[in-house]
Amino acid sequence: MKTRKSPKKAVVPANLPEADEEQDDWIIAQAFRWSLAAIVVIAAGAWGAYYWYNRRPEEKLTAQAPDAIARLRQAPKVQMPTVIFRDVTKDSGISFVHENGASGQKLLPETMGSGCAFFDYNNDGHVDLLLVNSTSWPWDKSEKKAPATMALYKNDGAGNFADVTAEAGLAVPFYGMGVACGDFDNDGWVDLFFTAVGKAHLFKNVEGKFSEITDEAGVASSDSDWTTGCGWVDYDNDGDLDLMVCRYVRWSRQIDIEQDFRLVGVGRAYGPPIAFEGSFPILYRNDGGKFTDVSAEAGVQVKNPATRVPAGKSLGLAPCDLDGDGWIDLVVSNDTVQNFVFHNMGNGRFREIGATAGIAYDSSGNARGAMGIDVAHFRNDGALAFAIGNFSNEMMSLYVSQSKPLQFADESIATGLGPPTRLSLTFGLFFFDYDLDGRLDVLSANGHLEEDINKVQVSQHYEQPPHLFWNCGAQHQIEFLPVPTEKCGEDFVRPTVGRAAAYADIDGDGDLDAIITNNGGQPRLLRNELTLEHHWLRLKLKGGKSNRDAIGAQIELKRGGEVLRQQVMPTRSYLSQCELPVTFGLGEANKVDSITIRWPSGARQTLEPLELDKLHVIEEPR
Repeated sequence: MKTRKSPKKAVVPANLPEADEEQDDWIIAQAFRWSLAAIVVIAAGAWGAYYWYNRRPEEKLTAQAPDAIARLRQAPKVQMPTVIFRDVTKDSGISFVHENGASGQKLLPETMGSGCAFFDYNNDGHVDLLLVNSTSWPWDKSEKKAPATMALYKNDGAGNFADVTAEAGLAVPFYGMGVACGDFDNDGWVDLFFTAVGKAHLFKNVEGKFSEITDEAGVASSDSDWTTGCGWVDYDNDGDLDLMVCRYVRWSRQIDIEQDFRLVGVGRAYGPPIAFEGSFPILYRNDGGKFTDVSAEAGVQVKNPATRVPAGKSLGLAPCDLDGDGWIDLVVSNDTVQNFVFHNMGNGRFREIGATAGIAYDSSGNARGAMGIDVAHFRNDGALAFAIGNFSNEMMSLYVSQSKPLQFADESIATGLGPPTRLSLTFGLFFFDYDLDGRLDVLSANGHLEEDINKVQVSQHYEQPPHLFWNCGAQHQIEFLPVPTEKCGEDFVRPTVGRAAAYADIDGDGDLDAIITNNGGQPRLLRNELTLEHHWLRLKLKGGKSNRDAIGAQIELKRGGEVLRQQVMPTRSYLSQCELPVTFGLGEANKVDSITIRWPSGARQTLEPLELDKLHVIEEPR
């Protein structure tokens, strides 16, 4: 057996001074050098062992694989049209100012309003404008003016508006959010339902005069509710309009203030929706002018599987027939939780299929801060798409139907719609053909929640410009191109705290104008100054067996080798309603091959050739 050798003794040089202190210092230094050398040797041995143990076996390369080259998708070289949008808010007679009640307490509802609607309230054939308002809080003790109310503006047909709120019976103060327009009693006059923080409101239209019938109709909801997006739909195909109402979060002033939300270096801040419990949407069935809450039995109450509390934090609603079976389905955009897809089973019940349909989450499986929503056939090939506006640093979603039924995939990046929208906080948005070339374009309204957001996020601003995307056609790699200022005008791109957005032909010239509401400020009414000599066709449908407004009707127009498809549906965007007539842009085509209408009743109607560049009223055959 080998014996362990004794350690070497330090050798002292002969000429070393004999002082004890100096000799001790020399010995310590020499020992340190030996220790350091030993540490280096041990570390090197350990590294060698680690490398040997973890070494990969030698790979034999038979051929060099070619390097993959990343290629940037190039924007198509196409000539984008110039279509100027001019701000005519003041010139047209609109003096409305939104009151959000903000007084420094930073309460979440102050950031979310408010809605708007284009509809013909007096049946004179001209589209009128309604602007929803909120109001000051009841606990605000500051000096108050007269309570803020909504505003109804009557259109003279040329885009000039007069305030008729009081004479129409709508000068009613409440903390309003959104609005839905629909003739629920089929008497030929469009009625109004308003969502709110607190009790909702239903106004019956009696020949241009409105009277509130909320309680007797059974749609008041609760004083503690916060209702948001809403829409009239005939979900059971019985010929009258039912009502779908989104609810946001369970909110109260006490809950909000006690959580003491803050921005670093700024102070009190508006709280995120994740800090509040969710709520169920409400589905009201129309039982002859009285309404019954059928939410539970219809299957639109979704619970969190882990906590069993309401899962929804709903803001936007897009009714449509997803699979062409003749029954209206309901797609709901939710803020920070999964989006809902309620598939109508045709027996009075819905099945929630958002996750399996591919619309519930983003491509990474995450929920986004979803706000406004719209649906359209933007490719003229049968594909259906949902555009959803999301929170800042979350690009806009574009869920496009795939080859399998009820299957969608987010194509926002591939189409070019996503990347330019990543920094924006998008609320309202809609598809419309602003240049009347036969392809549906996209407009979005943007604006942040926090006035001081730029102090903590330099990429963010409270006021943000809206976006306009031109659809250059599915034959190109990138389909949606952002429209630069010189192609849409300085008035359009001016930043605002954008919320709701809607469209209508306000002056009867065939092209579509737009409005964007401004939280805590004045809206912006944008007149379309189209000068291109593109043809168009406008259709206003009147139901017989179907609901009077023909909401849910599908129209197919064949033009050459393309089929343009649109749905009669005023419920679009965020807290908004667009006009009922449907506008088809035809570009340079001077005729259409055929027009087919599928009415909500299931009846199909093929129209004789129609004169272009005018509005046609079509009645459902008896």
